[in-house]
This record gives sequence, structure tokens and C-alpha cells, in this order.
Amino acid sequence: MPRKRSTTLTEAELRLMDVLWKKGEATVAEISGALPAQLDLAYNTVLTTMRILEAKGYVRHRKLEQGRAFIYRPRVDREDATRSAVRELLRRFFDRSHESLVLNILQDEELDEGKRQRIRKLLEKFDEEAKP
Repeated sequence: MPRKRSTTLTEAELRLMDVLWKKGEATVAEISGALPAQLDLAYNTVLTTMRILEAKGYVRHRKLEQGRAFIYRPRVDREDATRSAVRELLRRFFDRSHESLVLNILQDEELDEGKRQRIRKLLEKFDEEAKP
């Protein structure tokens, strides 16, 4: 049975989306040109990835008035893509439990006391804003 296509962004797709989120809209050639040179991605690789992003609903395209090129623009903003990725992470690894995710983060050995304090302050601020 074929594997179900993921609706979240792969690393390669995220690199291209980062370019579009910064530029607002771009052709495949402009996206290719904005990527780090060490990636050395072929034009056709970028084009194929853009088509995948369009099939996933992340981008849309229109034809330029002159020439044959398409111009792509994001249909999803970065914040919505981030939320979608976190929901997928919650589903796959934490049985949809926000608490388990937060506990996992708080138990991370690399999380120093300063970062924990900032998290506490953010939670307190969030609680204050949520009060009627």
C-alpha cells in the first residue's frame, strides 16, 4: 500500500517556503537564486518541489504576463504552517497531549534556569491575558 503523503513541510519544502515568505512571491528561478549556493539544487528540483507544495496547498501560482514562467506565492503564512507542524508533532509523538509536549521540553537537560524562568513568565502573562 502506498504511503500517505504528509501534509506538513519537509526540510527541503521549508527552505523554499522561507524564500517565499520573505519575498512574498517569486518565480522558480528567483527561488533557486535565493537558496544557499552550497545546496546546489537544480532548477527542475525546485520546480518539482514547488508543484508538491502547490498540491499540498501551501502555494499557488499564476502565469507572468510576459514569458512562460509562473510566479508563486504562499497560501499559508509561517505561523499557520508552524501550528500545523506542532499539531502533527503532538499527534505522532505525544498522543495529542499538550501537557506531555511541554513536560518533555521542560525536562530537556539543555534548558537552563534562565530559559525556564522566561517560560514561567510567558505562562503567567498568558494566564493574565486569558482572564475575563
